[in-house]
Amino acid sequence: MADFLYRLGRLSFRRRWSVTLIWIVILAAVGGGAAIAATAPDDGHSMPGIEAQRAFDMMQQRFPGSAANGANARVVFVAPGGEKVTAADNREVIDAFVDQASKGSQVASVVNPFQAQAVSRDASTAYATVTYKVRTDDLTDTSKDHLRAAVDQVRDAGLTAEVGGNALAEQPAAGGGTEAVGMLIAAGVLLITFGSLAAAGLPLLTAILGVGIGMASIKALASPLGLSGTTGSLASMLGLAVGIDYALFVVSRYREERDAGCAPHEAAARAAGTAGSAVVFAGLTVVIALAGLSVVGVPMLTKMGLAAAGAVVIAVLIALTLVPALLGFWPNAVLARKTRKCGRKGKTRGETHHAWQGAPAVNGGTRWARLVMRRPVFVLLASVLGLGVIAIPTLDLQMGSPGDEAKSTVTTERRAYDALAEGFGAGFNGPLSVVVDARNAGDPRAAVVEISREIAGTEGVVSVSQPRFDEAGSTAVLSAVPSTAPTSEQTKDLVHTLRGERTGLEKATDATFLVSGSTAMNIDMAQKMQDALVPYLIVVVGLAILLLLVVFRSILVPLKAAFGFLLSVLASLGAVVAVFQWGWAAGLLGVETTGPIMSLMPVFLVGIVFGLAMDYEVFLVSRMREAYVHGEKPGQAVVTGFRYSARVVTAAALIMVAVFSGFVGAQASMIKMIGFGLAVAVLFDAFVVRMAFVPAVLALLGKRAWWLPRWLDRILPNIDVEGASLHKHQADTDSQPLAARPLPETARG
Repeated sequence: MADFLYRLGRLSFRRRWSVTLIWIVILAAVGGGAAIAATAPDDGHSMPGIEAQRAFDMMQQRFPGSAANGANARVVFVAPGGEKVTAADNREVIDAFVDQASKGSQVASVVNPFQAQAVSRDASTAYATVTYKVRTDDLTDTSKDHLRAAVDQVRDAGLTAEVGGNALAEQPAAGGGTEAVGMLIAAGVLLITFGSLAAAGLPLLTAILGVGIGMASIKALASPLGLSGTTGSLASMLGLAVGIDYALFVVSRYREERDAGCAPHEAAARAAGTAGSAVVFAGLTVVIALAGLSVVGVPMLTKMGLAAAGAVVIAVLIALTLVPALLGFWPNAVLARKTRKCGRKGKTRGETHHAWQGAPAVNGGTRWARLVMRRPVFVLLASVLGLGVIAIPTLDLQMGSPGDEAKSTVTTERRAYDALAEGFGAGFNGPLSVVVDARNAGDPRAAVVEISREIAGTEGVVSVSQPRFDEAGSTAVLSAVPSTAPTSEQTKDLVHTLRGERTGLEKATDATFLVSGSTAMNIDMAQKMQDALVPYLIVVVGLAILLLLVVFRSILVPLKAAFGFLLSVLASLGAVVAVFQWGWAAGLLGVETTGPIMSLMPVFLVGIVFGLAMDYEVFLVSRMREAYVHGEKPGQAVVTGFRYSARVVTAAALIMVAVFSGFVGAQASMIKMIGFGLAVAVLFDAFVVRMAFVPAVLALLGKRAWWLPRWLDRILPNIDVEGASLHKHQADTDSQPLAARPLPETARG
């Protein structure tokens, strides 16, 4: 592996114009494909394998042409204090709204609250339902403005009017200003780390190029592969993260080799052969984690994972080819200012050309490693116990899908939610849809009435609507309103209770029913995610252990890496639960409402953090392994690894923490939660696990850390991540007469 990547890096450096042109052509090709590609389809967030989805599919089949998939708006009217919406003046205002709203070009229907009995018992609140002929994404600005104008007329007349539903809801986005802030912080960290504008700009440039190619590819392939508009969100985030990281490590190793006396072309080749090997296997661990999302069995997650895995592959290829090529254009510009002033472009014959054999300079990484090595037991216990305490809230993890109740009170959706809850009860915002299949019943209508009566008599059900039958008269849909809020545990218990009554009702009526609706869908999805989390962990961690076994040729190092990852991910989940579910320090982060943790959050956290954690593990420990293979004692190898890797790993982690923290300021609760979870996870993993737990364990293990049974050593392929095979290239260089050696290339930066 190291020899192949060495030759690839050398070739890319020498054929820099060709390599750069190839990547430009690729970007232009996929960009052109994206420009002419069909619009990305709406994946509908299908969740196969759960009852709520089966009920939804049955409704789509038995009630064709229904507006279930169309955009909708629930406009809530609240009369001024002491008044009623049924008063003549207020009723006239609401009737005028219904008449005005129904004139929209994309409106399918507007239900008058006085005709649909959509008025609260105290007559203080009413709501009108507006349904559209098109999906939310296809709703035009003209239609939205028309609805807003009708609502403003109600407000001008003195009534409070708030709009729920999805017609006017702003879709959560993770881009825009937050990404720009993250890039600025990343540039600052890189500049401080490298002390060179060129060295700081190169990783950013290549990362942006990689993200551009990845996102354009996703858009170009959206129609043939069925990729939705949301598929690229994870690919964009991770592509930017690993793109910066991988280029950062290659450039850093190039600078080390130049400081050790290598000529530019040789330094680029060695950087590709050593740091490039680590990039390959770090990228493979990320791909494993992302491709493993298919284990969950959710099509949307599978597509997002595979698309993000593709973005990671692009980042790896760019780091191995384009980065050495760009170094060929500016071989000295990326060096530190002190090195450029000294003019160290190559050493004379007899001097070393190995960065790992350079002068034992003492830096912050060296001092920290020696500190840990002096007190390994204390550091190990402190890191494990500290993260263990932070992970305790994970035991109370409750998963769900927060809705409008989790939004800020400045949004009209949240105010509409609160008004409906106050006027109609806490459960009104989350009705259950019950689909009754009575095709096998002797009297379908009688069977539906019996099932409706039993559901209405169940404790926790406030009301049940009149059944709506399909054309055949054998299938009906009921709406059951719970007495508790959609995200409460009581509502979850109610769903299970209703489903538990099914067996008895089937025997009595020869009909069956399924419980669906957004509330049941969220409950089922949370259970599906919870059931899939452990298998996902087993698959991802198991495959990664096998991969790290090949990389480090050790039994204990991969097990230690996996255990450290579990510590960091459990601690980050604990922090998320403490803030977003328990409410600790919620006000500082702008979290207005606490509740269940988003169902997809644990799986996302495990996949993304695992990939980044293994990045840091491979880059840090591979330098230790490299020093150990080249003859250093185990303890000194740990110090050497920190001397060369601690600063760049710290910089990479700081960049990720800064980027993810930028999303904590987002208005959407989901984005805020993901940003916080990823930021603290990287913080824990990079600065506690990799910087404290890992060296402490290696210090205690000594030579045993690198032990591998002989039989296993014979079976495993020797991929040479540490670059031992690069000795022959050094020998070839040293054996040449001085006059025959390639002269160092002149600086052009």
